[in-house]
Amino acid sequence: MILAVSPHLDDAAFSAGGALATWGRGGAVTVAGAQTAVTVATVFTQSHPAPAGFALRCQTDKGVAPDVDYLALRREEDRAACAALGADPVWLDLPEAPHRGYDSPEALFAGVHDGDRRTWRDALDRLRALVAARPPRLVLSCQGLGGHVDHLHVVRAVAALADETGLPVAWWRDAPYALRAPAAPPALGLPAGLSEVAVPVGGAALAAKLDACAAYASQIPYQFGRDAAAPPEAAMRERLAAFADAEGARLGAGRSAEAFAVADPAALADVR
Repeated sequence: MILAVSPHLDDAAFSAGGALATWGRGGAVTVAGAQTAVTVATVFTQSHPAPAGFALRCQTDKGVAPDVDYLALRREEDRAACAALGADPVWLDLPEAPHRGYDSPEALFAGVHDGDRRTWRDALDRLRALVAARPPRLVLSCQGLGGHVDHLHVVRAVAALADETGLPVAWWRDAPYALRAPAAPPALGLPAGLSEVAVPVGGAALAAKLDACAAYASQIPYQFGRDAAAPPEAAMRERLAAFADAEGARLGAGRSAEAFAVADPAALADVR
């Protein structure tokens, strides 16, 4: 199995959807000669029946009514997105940062609160259980670009999982943060000595990625509609396709690509 560990319900598709579609469409890929499925495990997916304050604003500013189960809606979007990628969705049921005491947009990007220090351990516990039940051959996850606290927890949990298990990890560049600040550095918890590898994602794989991203309808206007002349979905498709072109050019891939940081480039070279 290839396991993609996503902080939120959309991060894997926005950041690595082309690679996931390349490997996952048709239901299986081959890694080092063995057939393996693709799973997208999202960490922060827990529903809250009566959100208030900033947590409530996080759904109403996306046009979602206060009485809607926002995370249930997003999980259904994730189910549709993973179907487009040929991946199996798994939800690890931890609460998002606004339900853990982060009370403003600024707080989400100002580091981990003292009262939130063990969340990465909770994520690690769930990941241990998942890999025991579904042993992966390769793990994908985020670099923590942008510094969102939930992404920082996932970086730390996945790095610890790799240390414990020896599993190879390919770290993606977090989108849409990488679109807004292409030179943003990875989180401090990322292992040292990594090399960047390009995974080509043109043609059908890029089309599947964009279709998967479009399934996150509650997020598209907020993430891609601000200051866009085109309708939000069209703007998303244009910007993510342009970013894939730019990444391919930056890495000398000769075509659209997604970038991953890896300790051993052979970990990705063996995937086909």
